[in-house]
Amino acid sequence: MTDSASIGSDEPVPFTIDDFAARLRRAADAAAAEGLDGLLVTPGPDLLYLTGYAPVAITERLTLLVVPVDGEPSLVVPKLERPDAEEAAGAVALRLLDWADGSDPYATAAPLLGSGRYAVSDSAWAMHLLGLQDALPRTSYAAMTAVLPMLRAIKDRDELARLAAAGAAADAAYGEILKVRFAGRSEREVAGDLAALLLRFGHSQVDFTVVGSGPNGANPHHEIGDRIIDDGDMVVLDFGGLKHGYGSDTTRTVHVGEPTDEERRVHDIVRHAQQTAFEAVRPGIACQEIDRAARAVIAEAGYGEYFIHRVGHGIGLTTHEPPYMVEGEEHLLRPGMCFSIEPGIYLPGRFGVRIEDIVTVEPDGGRRLNGTPHEMAIVE
Repeated sequence: MTDSASIGSDEPVPFTIDDFAARLRRAADAAAAEGLDGLLVTPGPDLLYLTGYAPVAITERLTLLVVPVDGEPSLVVPKLERPDAEEAAGAVALRLLDWADGSDPYATAAPLLGSGRYAVSDSAWAMHLLGLQDALPRTSYAAMTAVLPMLRAIKDRDELARLAAAGAAADAAYGEILKVRFAGRSEREVAGDLAALLLRFGHSQVDFTVVGSGPNGANPHHEIGDRIIDDGDMVVLDFGGLKHGYGSDTTRTVHVGEPTDEERRVHDIVRHAQQTAFEAVRPGIACQEIDRAARAVIAEAGYGEYFIHRVGHGIGLTTHEPPYMVEGEEHLLRPGMCFSIEPGIYLPGRFGVRIEDIVTVEPDGGRRLNGTPHEMAIVE
């Protein structure tokens, strides 16, 4: 049996004031390189990444980190949240400004901005962006992902350690789920087992537990339902969440009882496609080449029309973030990038197969952060 205590108890190295200061400098430099005047960061993964600050609740009250390309970063917060914000601001050497209920938060933020162009967190509330536009009509804005998609893409050593720990915990959950009974139970019941295992092996948050059995597996966005899993079903298991603040995401496709020759063949094609894409990983090639490598294998085998999604997405503080392994994405792979490789074949009304690992780019190629076997597992 896997030792859940050892997997769940490893503590990550805390991020330091120097880590956050370096991230803020890189963010300002990246904004300057894109001709921007700075970044406007609202609660969510960007704020957490740059400051370590995660407000207790994201509400209609304005919280805004202003990172100018030149000058001192400032954090604007509601007065009632100032005590929590002071702890984060002190740890990152931010200037802190607050505003009280009944006052205009945009008037507090406006002096920190000029009449320039700023990148704004994708998660910013529209009401806040419109409020800033009213206060500063000559200032313009662009979505962070559109202008600075690689802001969080390059992981440092401590981030990679957290991602590796999350991947190992997800692997441990997979090892245990193979021991439970599938036949005669609902997808929802098996998904509940998976969620409990992720928590058992150290996840603080379960984001998804996909159990797609039989024809449900042919829908890539099927999550769970009340369908009773039967002998002879192919079952897609896709699950993940957060451990130590960083994401896991892995997929394996299992079979209840002995598979048919066709099911084995389709699974082998997907396995080959996943391996081929992994072997294509190296610094300096475009993200789209990873998608192309997997897609070519599936197309050559005659199933190209049944591979209907991109081959991968970045992962870090969230389970989906840039970079994306998709046709048209020309950003170059760099050491420290982490992303999924998850090709699939989906035969409508029949079954689906998907195999997914998280991969990080190293100077000489790629390294998997998932280590469970790719061969089809037979379950009861």
